[in-house]
Amino acid sequence: MHAPSLRTVSLLAFCALIVCATADEAAKPNVVVVLADQWRPQAFGFAGDPNVRTPNFDRLAGESVRFVNAVAGMPVCSPTRASLLTGQRPLTHGVFLNDVPLDSNAITLAKVLKGAGYETGAIGKWHIDGHGRLSFIPPERRQGFDYWKVCECTHDYTDSIYYGDTPEKLHWSGYDALDQTQDACEFLRARATGAKPFLLWLAWGPPHDPYLTAPEKYRALYDPSKLTLRPNVPAEMEGHIRKSLAGYYAHCSALDDAMGSLLDTLRETGLAENTILLFSADHGDMLGSQGAMNKQRPFDECARVPFLLRWSKALPARQLDAPINSEDVMPTLLGLCGVPIPKLVEGLDYSGYARGGANPGDGATVIMCAAPFGQWDRRKGGKEYRAVRTTRYTYARDLHGPWLLFDNENDPYQMHNLVNDPAQADLQARLDTLLQRKLRERGDEFRPATDYIAKWGYEVDANGTVPIKP
Repeated sequence: MHAPSLRTVSLLAFCALIVCATADEAAKPNVVVVLADQWRPQAFGFAGDPNVRTPNFDRLAGESVRFVNAVAGMPVCSPTRASLLTGQRPLTHGVFLNDVPLDSNAITLAKVLKGAGYETGAIGKWHIDGHGRLSFIPPERRQGFDYWKVCECTHDYTDSIYYGDTPEKLHWSGYDALDQTQDACEFLRARATGAKPFLLWLAWGPPHDPYLTAPEKYRALYDPSKLTLRPNVPAEMEGHIRKSLAGYYAHCSALDDAMGSLLDTLRETGLAENTILLFSADHGDMLGSQGAMNKQRPFDECARVPFLLRWSKALPARQLDAPINSEDVMPTLLGLCGVPIPKLVEGLDYSGYARGGANPGDGATVIMCAAPFGQWDRRKGGKEYRAVRTTRYTYARDLHGPWLLFDNENDPYQMHNLVNDPAQADLQARLDTLLQRKLRERGDEFRPATDYIAKWGYEVDANGTVPIKP
């Protein structure tokens, strides 16, 4: 019997390396991120909302690690999306306003996972390109995603456009979130027996307003006169809010059906067991609470977000109270995938905590507005603020000093502002010290909006809003 030649040994060794690499890729979990736009964390059956019908999300919540104090660190669209993808805070990546671009050289979740052997795909709303809401986004600005059916931003859910690999403007055939989800299901089916793991980013536009544009079968589910409103909605807004809320819930139920299709596809293809599924939102919606609408504020209806993390192979279902933030999502997903976390990432890796280990945080995180704009510009009471959200309290300062203090355990609707209450002086002092320490650790000098806008060279109108490009 002849000894193998050096060439044969080298070839066998090379083949062994390929087999090992392929096996390692196959062992890595797939990742599916589903992001809704403006879905407040209270608006689910599993969260106790007496009005909304979300049976598929309720089922998913029962199978997931549910972070009940998850927040959007800057509760508005583009800043949150940039933080989710980069693991950095808005004053670091620079997207602290809507309609400004994330640096095309940013280190993102998709780029890192692609480097680790993952296929990548994005479907739906993007809103971090900053070159026009209905403009084509070329491959070099797609932040590591290859499969691409995306629109920068539209809220015309029944005549919704998207682009693929060419500048040809394409249209979803009906209510866009349902069509986008069906496309996501096809993406999953096509990769069910593939050798490589994948990252799929599915971003829906609803339930963001306009509230009254869900398909009729979902709008028929909700009678405005029969809805139970949150007690922090002023009486004078009741009629308007009932109508808006009915439409909002209709969007939520449509998305619940979409999630049901996605869950069914994961199960039918055999992908469910080794797929990490994260459902969250870029921020909530005030919807009349505190007499306000939409986002940017530090109140719980706006700043808290739903956060369901399911990986049936490795994560036991339960509730966790750590206040996880937007910048923590990228490192946590990388940690679950066993992929090294880039040094430029600022967020915390909660993967060990999700598995049952120690909490890497200190039980508190920061919510902020660096530059109020748009629906909350200065004419409408918008202001710069920094807030600390703990498992129990919310404390905020604006540029003039202490602004808000809520005991969220005893005052879940945040109707009693305890700032400068002599009986709460010690508590306020402790929370103020905590907030100031966190700002020092982040290098955040808490300066006026004009300073940050000038630093990044953004062009804004008189009210601090970036003009929307066609």
